[in-house]
Amino acid sequence: MRPGATNSLVDVAGLRVGHAHRVGGGYRTGTTVVLAPPGGAVAGVDVRGAAPGTRETELLDPRNLVERVHAVVLTGGSAYGLSAACGVMDRLAEAGIGYPVEGGVVPIVPAAVIFDLGRGGTFRATPDATFGTAAHAAALHPHGPPAPRPYGAPWGTGNGGGAEVFGGAHPAASGSVGAGAGAVAGGLAGGVGTASAVLPGGATVAALTVANPSGSVLDPVDGTLAGARYGLPGEFGHLHPPARAEAAAWRPPNRPSFNTTIGVVATDRALTKAQCGKLAAVAHDGLARAIRPAHTMTDGDTIFALATCAGPAPGHDEFQEILAAAADAFARAVAHAVLAATGREDAPAYLDVFPSAITRGTP
Repeated sequence: MRPGATNSLVDVAGLRVGHAHRVGGGYRTGTTVVLAPPGGAVAGVDVRGAAPGTRETELLDPRNLVERVHAVVLTGGSAYGLSAACGVMDRLAEAGIGYPVEGGVVPIVPAAVIFDLGRGGTFRATPDATFGTAAHAAALHPHGPPAPRPYGAPWGTGNGGGAEVFGGAHPAASGSVGAGAGAVAGGLAGGVGTASAVLPGGATVAALTVANPSGSVLDPVDGTLAGARYGLPGEFGHLHPPARAEAAAWRPPNRPSFNTTIGVVATDRALTKAQCGKLAAVAHDGLARAIRPAHTMTDGDTIFALATCAGPAPGHDEFQEILAAAADAFARAVAHAVLAATGREDAPAYLDVFPSAITRGTP
């Protein structure tokens, strides 16, 4: 296997990704949207955490009516943040994209949230519909964030005297962007991470995660990023086990927390709704390889699966390969999320804590 051109979710033909976040003025949160092709993508979901915040997940049961979704929203803000999906839904409806009903269309937009309340200082500084609108706009303008107006106009300019940033990011970005702006991963800065693989038969499989777990993302033996061991050749070749003194000195905060890791796995092959459900389920194996413990009582771990159906339906053996690649891609995405995240006072970056883990100056 090899990674796709950008080693990200957008390597799956037809998918677009947009990020919007707000940092400052009491905020440290954001929203990420994955847009399906105009005709939608076949979708499934698997919820493993005991404290999920979700929308439209029951619709993805293979026994239920709708086969395709038009977007997936991943967002901060806990249950408050679910309103970000309304902004995406409005923009899709304006474009005539959705499930056809008498008189119009109803866009199908499942969503899941992470818990990041108060990480910018203000408990109710959470994403709303304007975050979804901005993330949708960013997905349609992949060479950079949309114009400042979608951020500044709805949210105002008051920031209590501190620097306030409204922003987006490239669709292939990893780190403290979009829904991962306020993420924390076992005491370290978390964020958005993404990875892809092209299988020998030509199928593309990719993952995007918002890594915000209460569990550790570190190998308990040597402090390496647990997800990095599933990297493709050369992907994490610049990383090394950190110095023993650094590993021994790391003491993550020992306090109760609510967290959650959410994400999307996708392929360009034509899958059924039931197969998408299986794809989401197996991707949780990758989550559990990269995070220990996973699926706890204070995590709402949720993974969506999308099939754009740009390619043919896989045979039995190829579907097995797709499942295996999805689990590895999700683990790799978690590692990229933590490695690229920006440190802050309450959540240092991985390389702030373990500077010896990287050979400076190497790509």
